[in-house]
Amino acid sequence: MASAIQKITLNPSRDIPFGKLVLSQANVRRVKSGLSIDDLAADIERRGLLQSLNVRPVLNAEGAETGTFEVPAGGRRFRALELLVKQKKLAKTAPIPCVVRDANSPIPAEEDSLAENVRRVDLHPLDQFRAFRSLLEKGQSEEEIAARFFVTPAVVRQRLRLITVSETLLAVYEEDGMRLDQLMAFAISDDPVRQEQVWDMLANSHNREPHLIRRMLTEKTVRASDYRVRFAGLDAYVAAGGRIMRDLFAPDGGGWLEDVAILDRLVQEKLAAAVETIRAEGWKWVEAALSFPWNHKRGFQEIDATPVPLSEEDAVRLAALNHEREAIEAEYAQADELPDAVDAWLGEIETEIESLETRPMIYDPADIARAGVFVSPDTDGTLLVERGFVRPEDSQREADEHGIGSDDTESGSDHEPGEDHQATDGVLPAAEEPEEDGLKPLPDRLLTELSAWRTLALRDAFAQNPHVAVTELLHTLVRSFYWTVPGADSLEADVRDIALPVHSVDLPGSIPAQALKRRKAEWQRDLPEDDDGLWRWLDRLDETSRQALLAHCLSFGINALYDRAMPHGRFSQRTIDDRLARADRLATVLRLDLVETGWQPTVDNYLGRVTKARILEALREARGDEAAERIAHLKKGDMAREAERLLEGSGWLPEALRTALPADMATEVPAADIAAE
Repeated sequence: MASAIQKITLNPSRDIPFGKLVLSQANVRRVKSGLSIDDLAADIERRGLLQSLNVRPVLNAEGAETGTFEVPAGGRRFRALELLVKQKKLAKTAPIPCVVRDANSPIPAEEDSLAENVRRVDLHPLDQFRAFRSLLEKGQSEEEIAARFFVTPAVVRQRLRLITVSETLLAVYEEDGMRLDQLMAFAISDDPVRQEQVWDMLANSHNREPHLIRRMLTEKTVRASDYRVRFAGLDAYVAAGGRIMRDLFAPDGGGWLEDVAILDRLVQEKLAAAVETIRAEGWKWVEAALSFPWNHKRGFQEIDATPVPLSEEDAVRLAALNHEREAIEAEYAQADELPDAVDAWLGEIETEIESLETRPMIYDPADIARAGVFVSPDTDGTLLVERGFVRPEDSQREADEHGIGSDDTESGSDHEPGEDHQATDGVLPAAEEPEEDGLKPLPDRLLTELSAWRTLALRDAFAQNPHVAVTELLHTLVRSFYWTVPGADSLEADVRDIALPVHSVDLPGSIPAQALKRRKAEWQRDLPEDDDGLWRWLDRLDETSRQALLAHCLSFGINALYDRAMPHGRFSQRTIDDRLARADRLATVLRLDLVETGWQPTVDNYLGRVTKARILEALREARGDEAAERIAHLKKGDMAREAERLLEGSGWLPEALRTALPADMATEVPAADIAAE
């Protein structure tokens, strides 16, 4: 006959005055975490004690009960009650519900404390979200819910937003098929159908990261930080009925604009209004675009203009500011860094100086009638107006009308000193003339011979003084790039600004393009306005600045463009290959990394313009064979779009953009090798 199962006996419960309770040293909780004691006390004050304390009688040396009870489990509740007693909100004799365990129990007090904390299962987040929604439906506001659960209203709004996600996806999350951060990413959209479509697309993918989910849900939107939004104005967009998609769980830069057609209309309207205002100034033409190609002003003649004169008051103020700036720089010339207050003050001075020096330009009415203006939104959302450019065909027409031909006075010679120039230098011997009294101009041949001596001596002196040589080179380069002053220089040196006639649409807004544009503007702002002043300014520059300016000017001549030799063309294929090999070497020396410059494969710049085999090759290299096989069945357009998504953040580059970094290359490259480039 089977024995009966022994039934358990639960510990009795009783109310014990708070003054008879003490915190047990057997309580295992030592590290503070979760809700603070202050918040827990406030919650008990409002709701009462929802959970009893676990206590044991305290025995004296003879093993008899003393009438005091220790609390091994429920220490935080005990401290919260203790705080309420100190605040006179709870009487010291108030009865506290307690579960009393036998003092001689075989189970240690530490085990009770540990079990209460370890065996407890936290509320599933989804249950919390639904509870918040239930309270909201019963009339409590977000602020009231936040106050009662000791969170911010923003947290309540976030939890309520999560419960609006598709019920299908909530079910996936409830069954642990999705992480909380992934669910938060889906909450960016209000369209449950689109949410489910994206999840279905990612269900069998190894990459289901939140950033990818957000990207797919916002692929047909425009970020609020986009230059077009800043140009048109977010308020104008909202006033026109445009909707904004916001992410409550991450900084979103103001959200995403869903109605792109409204945004485009506002941009075009504002741009058209700006064009009409500028056209009223009398320019021959005004050309507007959302963005112009890189180096779009190449070949245009830039007309001269003068800034609006400073008023006497502004001139005095500018002089005082410059004097104060120089005094501060001199005082702290030896300091490693400026004190915060001084640095802030110097920044204010420089800002005011810039505002006084940045003045509108005055153009000659005759020049306005023959020149034009480029108008576009700048990358910071302001209106970029580039005035005073004469089209190449207009410049040529004016030259033809005035009979201006090419300058045929320049000539070059490869002869060494001492060679016979008589047959090759184009200077005929002067005819013998009868002697006349008095001074007369020197014969042309003699002047040529004398100037040859002077040139040779000047070359020797020039070669022995690198400082002057660099100054003269910089002077020539700056004149060429910034002033385009006609006429010959004393130094026959030049760097040809290599045009980029063909490029992808993302190049003008890229990191390198913006850096070059910013650097050019910064140097332009510092340059003196007269030739002699420019030479003196360059001569006084510190060596670091001189080298930086030299590198900046030389950079416009770097040519790593792919080209193919044409029959009877100027360059042979071998010449082009050699140039590209040298460009590769320079890239290696500079550790050029196109990923760091912001390049990534897209449908427009690569994937949509190569074969399916190339797309799959890219995926295999970046994500492995499995990723490539998953999209191998797709049509070309779908494959390209899916590959763009899969390759995002992979750091993959096509071979033409990769930089070779040989393991045996020394870390430091001799300066002479770099100069040889």
